[in-house]
Amino acid sequence: MSSPRTVYVKTFGCQMNVYDSERMVEALVPSGFIETKEIVDADLIVLNTCHIREKAAEKVYSDLGRIRDIKIERETRGLRTVVTVAGCVAQAEGAEISRRAPVVDLVVGSQSYHRLPGLVERIEAGERRIVETAFPDDDKFAQLPTRAGVRPPSAFLTVQEGCDKFCTFCVVPYTRGVEFSRPVADVVREAQILVENGVRELTLLGQNVNGYHGAGEDGSPWPLARLLNHLDGLRGLERLRYVTSHPGDMSDDLITAHRELESLMPYLHLPVQSGADRMLAAMNRKHSADDYRRIISRVREARPDIAISTDIIVGFPGETDAEFQATLDLVNEIGFAQAYSFKYSQRPGTPAASIECQVPDDIKTARLLQLQNLLERQQRSFNAACIGRVLPVLFERRGRREGHIVGRTPYLQLVHAEATADAVGHILPVTISASTRNSLTGTVQAA
Repeated sequence: MSSPRTVYVKTFGCQMNVYDSERMVEALVPSGFIETKEIVDADLIVLNTCHIREKAAEKVYSDLGRIRDIKIERETRGLRTVVTVAGCVAQAEGAEISRRAPVVDLVVGSQSYHRLPGLVERIEAGERRIVETAFPDDDKFAQLPTRAGVRPPSAFLTVQEGCDKFCTFCVVPYTRGVEFSRPVADVVREAQILVENGVRELTLLGQNVNGYHGAGEDGSPWPLARLLNHLDGLRGLERLRYVTSHPGDMSDDLITAHRELESLMPYLHLPVQSGADRMLAAMNRKHSADDYRRIISRVREARPDIAISTDIIVGFPGETDAEFQATLDLVNEIGFAQAYSFKYSQRPGTPAASIECQVPDDIKTARLLQLQNLLERQQRSFNAACIGRVLPVLFERRGRREGHIVGRTPYLQLVHAEATADAVGHILPVTISASTRNSLTGTVQAA
């Protein structure tokens, strides 16, 4: 028998890319590939890319320079290396990638990665520089192999892709396409397989996940709340989460689910992007700052202990000092447990990229620093408030230090504790004794 070929996958960007990378590896297994963590040993290198910000895209080209050297060195030993760029940069830039980086053999978009095994075969048969970025008619999820094998306690599950919101700064509608929701039966089937193989917590993924409207068992479109209620009854599944949501789709039944479903964790990531209404309108966000305040108020009324996370952009074209201050005011008022904040980045092809009144980079940098200092204080305060509490922690893996394991609270905080490795996969009560900005430390309570 011939020895198996190896594939190395590097993932950039969001949780959906993490899920997609897992599925790419699974799709390659029937073709004789096994995953390696060492890029220098890989017969197939896949960069699964993110196009949401310019910096993320440029990192890909930087990596390709190093990969060129690896490919050349392997060739001196008679070893062939197929280099693939996949994901959103591939979808957005297509053949331009091959022009800028001739080391790339294959470019495959985010909607075509189920075709990766066949495309690799074509490269190995002698075809050169294949670019596969069309939006195919077939359902990629239906073409992927059934999931198998032991899983970590926490897993991602894509239930929805694409977005119809067309925020003026965002490339998602162009790289992921229009909104598509997987049928309920397909989601449940994949969830059952994951749970049977060790998963205890599922995070449902979508570019606009709370806009989910997959065909249900009765033939009618099911909203996300109904899907969550259905998964809540899945034996062995103890925790549910979902990300990322849009304020415009935060429906009454979804808010009610946060009050009624024990498995739905008290954590909500709901991007606001700005606290200034003129900026929100320019972004085409379709909600006002007060709309966002009212939604958060209703969510907290339904689940008072819920942790709120968000995304914020500073320096959007035309943003004034007063409008940036409005964002700071909203952040002070809401109080976030966690947040992701960025300088506005011009993305080619998006409406905002052509707006003339771009904010100078030094101003964007100063604003981002001020905002991040405020958000860091809020996150540290939220974590410090957990000291002395006993929180249920789902332990996911061994820690870096001998005798330590790592898990997460219902609020998604990372927790380090001393325990044996057989505690991984279990939810255990932990007394929190210390906190930092990014994690907690605690002691597992005796049974």
